[in-house]
Amino acid sequence: QVQLVESGGGLVEAGGSLRLSCAASGRIFTWSVMGWFRQSPGKDREFVAYITWGGGLTTYADFVKGRFTISRDNTENMMHLQMNSLKPEDTATYYCAVDLNGGPGQNIDGYDYWGQGTQVIVSS
Repeated sequence: QVQLVESGGGLVEAGGSLRLSCAASGRIFTWSVMGWFRQSPGKDREFVAYITWGGGLTTYADFVKGRFTISRDNTENMMHLQMNSLKPEDTATYYCAVDLNGGPGQNIDGYDYWGQGTQVIVSS
């Protein structure tokens, strides 16, 4: 059993920055994958970025490349998403998730546990 709690969301002007955090409790394996997804009203939840827990390898959705950075701290069981150059279209609820089996990180169906989400609003 893994519990995930996101924090760090809020209201920011376009061009600004936010840093999201995800605190994990429970056992996460070195082969696990942790990811960030987001969902806007009326839209499907979409992949943002993921990181392999052991090796720290990262993958990003094209629309966040060069603006967002995912990282993890294994010792603290934390994952972060540094979001820079935010745009109004980044407005969404952001969720962290863990795939304990280390499957394809972009596949939403592969994730076993999800947080409750943290809301990000970017004003124009």
